[in-house]
Amino acid sequence: MAVDIVHFWVSKSEAAALDIFRKAWIADGNRWVDMPAKNKVEVQRIVSERIANGYAPAVMQWNANEGSRELPEMGIVLDIEQVAREDNWREILPAAVLDRITYDGKVYFAPTNIHAENWLWTSEAVFRDLDLATPQTWDEIFAAAEKIKASGRLPVAVGGGRWEISLIFNNIMYQKLGAEGYARVISGDPAMVNDPRMIEALEVLRRVSRYAEPVAARESKTWADATAAVGRGEAGMQFMGDWAKGELSARGYTVDKDFGCSLVPGTAIAYFMVIDAFAFPLTSREEEAEGQQAFARMVLDRDNQVAFSRIKGSLPVRTDVDPSGLDRCGRLGLQMIAEKKGEVSAQSMAMPSQMSEGWIGILADFFNDQTISPETAQQRLREVVMLR
Repeated sequence: MAVDIVHFWVSKSEAAALDIFRKAWIADGNRWVDMPAKNKVEVQRIVSERIANGYAPAVMQWNANEGSRELPEMGIVLDIEQVAREDNWREILPAAVLDRITYDGKVYFAPTNIHAENWLWTSEAVFRDLDLATPQTWDEIFAAAEKIKASGRLPVAVGGGRWEISLIFNNIMYQKLGAEGYARVISGDPAMVNDPRMIEALEVLRRVSRYAEPVAARESKTWADATAAVGRGEAGMQFMGDWAKGELSARGYTVDKDFGCSLVPGTAIAYFMVIDAFAFPLTSREEEAEGQQAFARMVLDRDNQVAFSRIKGSLPVRTDVDPSGLDRCGRLGLQMIAEKKGEVSAQSMAMPSQMSEGWIGILADFFNDQTISPETAQQRLREVVMLR
């Protein structure tokens, strides 16, 4: 069986992780047609154009989030309920994952892994050289940033992706508003966005922006470039999901030797979950549905799940996998998931697609343009969530 796969896993670690699925698929005598795109927006464009032209791809990478439910609502993706039932997905997947891949009682997405967004990555070389401890508070983050800046190195590594700014802000917002306030904001409560503590959160984000490179210097860089700068000891810190660990490992760096990992101060009781997945567009090629279901089954294979996450820096979605071999960062994440400790939807998972994109854009503009006041940014964020 042949399948064409549209995806945006193109960094060194992402490509290596995807190879796990590719090799497993080919080993079963199937054919894999690779269609890489530079980002999620590009994937959406390619898939939309192909669907419009009557030649949908068999498989597309997707985030299993609130916005993903638009796909089965529109009737453009295949349900894989038969595979989910036969392979007992409802027994082996966490409830939070099942909720995101199910629509109207049927499973539509094959989840690949669980990421968490609220991690702080630190350069061991920089922190050792400056005799810095892992920051436990935001005050300690800024104190470390000052010392790193004074040493001639970059305090906070940020790439050119606008979504990177929202990751930083969501950590700050959670710390300022608490779990309930954070949940109300990402569920689209305009009154909560208007809370005075949102101004405080935006002011902290503005402080962070002053320790990053100017936007012109990082426009051409990716999140992976920023991660590599931490690994090389050129930058002290990065706020990034645990896919950064996969990238650091792929580049030959080792946890606790070259880089450190900790949950961002103020979020240590939470796990901002992101669920990666594949979706299966309905196609006009009859024989393809069988291939799509076989592909979904391959993705959830226990061995493939462990091998993929070990490279990707994530956690397997299956709860019945052997946790041995996970590093300290992975064990911490797995423990939080197993204990159902602070499972929190990431902002990108909870908001509908259009709202999320608007939210991200406003925060990126604020971070990149010092002339935008916190009050103006707050008002724009409120207007975005009112569109829900």
